[in-house]
Amino acid sequence: MLNCPRCHQQIDSQAIACPYCRVSLKAFGHPGIPLYQAEGEEYLCNNCLYHLDDSCNFPQRPYAKNCTLFHDQSEPLVPNSTYNNHHNSWLKIVKFWFQRHRIWLLFLTLIIISFLLSL
Repeated sequence: MLNCPRCHQQIDSQAIACPYCRVSLKAFGHPGIPLYQAEGEEYLCNNCLYHLDDSCNFPQRPYAKNCTLFHDQSEPLVPNSTYNNHHNSWLKIVKFWFQRHRIWLLFLTLIIISFLLSL
């Protein structure tokens, strides 16, 4: 459950609009596109990573109160992976080598088969 940014009532996380105050919660009425909204008199661009690196092309920039592209500057773009990279790493290396050198393995296999048939 989430809270509505305008009326602060609890609402479903998949709700497209708040059932109490009718504020739009999802962009373009689509449940898969989140709509970030500023609270109070503050603008979203002040804390947006894309505004800081000057890659934002949103027309309301730098005075946007709601945005679909907002990314908080304090959060990393790519979350840290908790997967252990050393787990079975040699198997991954061998598998990658076999995938990359598939044609040479086929050629080597044909040579070995030809040699065995000639004996």
